Amino acid sequence: MNKKRTPLSMLYMLLIFVFLYAPIIVMMVFSFNASTSTYQMSGLSTYWWAEMFRDNAAMTALKNTVVLAVATTAVSTVLGIMAAVGLFQSKNKLYKNAMKTATNIPLMNPEIVTGISMMLLFVFAGTLVHRNEVLGFTTLLIAHVTFCLPYVILNVMPKLRQFDMNVYEAAVDLGCKPVSAFFKVVMPDIMSGIITGAVMSFTLSLDDFIISYFTNGPSFQTLPIYIFSLTKKRVKPDMFALSTLMFVVILILLILMNVAQSKADKKGENKI
Repeated sequence: MNKKRTPLSMLYMLLIFVFLYAPIIVMMVFSFNASTSTYQMSGLSTYWWAEMFRDNAAMTALKNTVVLAVATTAVSTVLGIMAAVGLFQSKNKLYKNAMKTATNIPLMNPEIVTGISMMLLFVFAGTLVHRNEVLGFTTLLIAHVTFCLPYVILNVMPKLRQFDMNVYEAAVDLGCKPVSAFFKVVMPDIMSGIITGAVMSFTLSLDDFIISYFTNGPSFQTLPIYIFSLTKKRVKPDMFALSTLMFVVILILLILMNVAQSKADKKGENKI
């Protein structure tokens, strides 16, 4: 039996939403400010948005961020599917539980601990190969894949459990090769989980700051790190425009992910 919401509970929820989203709304509004003020509106203008796109350093950081997010998504998705299938097919319970625990470590571990430990690992590896400037795109990619990979595994594993393996075995018995049967029979059924994991990997890589701060080098700067560097100077509305752009992109991706997930759930209910 559902309990009716009291006015006090509604007020409590309203205050939470105001606390969470009011700063973001203020930031979005001031990105269209006509002056350089970050606390007083002087009219609406798109000057700072145009100024942001004229900033070569900002556009380079944006390009680097998108390239890194796409590469992270591709690598995490492929490795995540392989790991999920391997764990699902494993018959050794001790091994399976150990791998599940290892998968959850990057999720539970504080990002600053992960970032510092990976930085030390990369620097140590650089000393072994006698390289001073080892931090860059490659180290960022490895670090991002490390914390994005568990999200793909955790989204694909439930879909594999829901899949009827008798269909796969029937396809193999009828002459289809195991790899071909996986792509033709299993893959379409778990596609919603793959898409959800891929979108989560993209969004997490796109706005990551803490781990990127410790594992990036001077030759490759991402957008969150570039925005952080702007805070050391006088804050201008062009930084608000950059942050608004990132927020809108991530919001759109999350909406698309939820829509895809709801459609997959409805499809599963119809099958049942």
